[in-house]
Amino acid sequence: MNTLGDNLDYNLAERQIRDIISREDDFLLKNVIDYLYENFENYSWVGIYLVKGNYLILGPWKGPNATEHTKIPIGKGICGSAAASGQTEIISDVNADKRYLSCFVSTKSEIVVPIRKDGKVLGEIDIDSDKKSAFTNKDKEFLEKIADMLSLHI
Repeated sequence: MNTLGDNLDYNLAERQIRDIISREDDFLLKNVIDYLYENFENYSWVGIYLVKGNYLILGPWKGPNATEHTKIPIGKGICGSAAASGQTEIISDVNADKRYLSCFVSTKSEIVVPIRKDGKVLGEIDIDSDKKSAFTNKDKEFLEKIADMLSLHI
């Protein structure tokens, strides 16, 4: 169950994730994904893709179902586009975006945040929501901070 609900405290969440990352254990990425999924009501599927050559390879994820998209070419789909550009993508209505690679019928919106280090994309945080226009600039700013923290551990 998502505990932060509608009254999101991004600062508290950032501190708690910083604490998770500071432990530097073997499950760091999974623990961050679990935290995001369990504490943000609009985050219906959360995963991390890692860059391997010319592909994004699915790493840890959490959601009701697995995605069939476990290997995405850089430049293909919204995830591949974000990896190619190095820029965060916020898609308010995935059905209106021709790049969208459909994973779940329930998905209505998506945010993809590249994880960069020294100008190079190492991976990305991919989050789906079952609600249209679920992601705001606050989500973008928050998740970009999380991506910056993770970049030191990939």
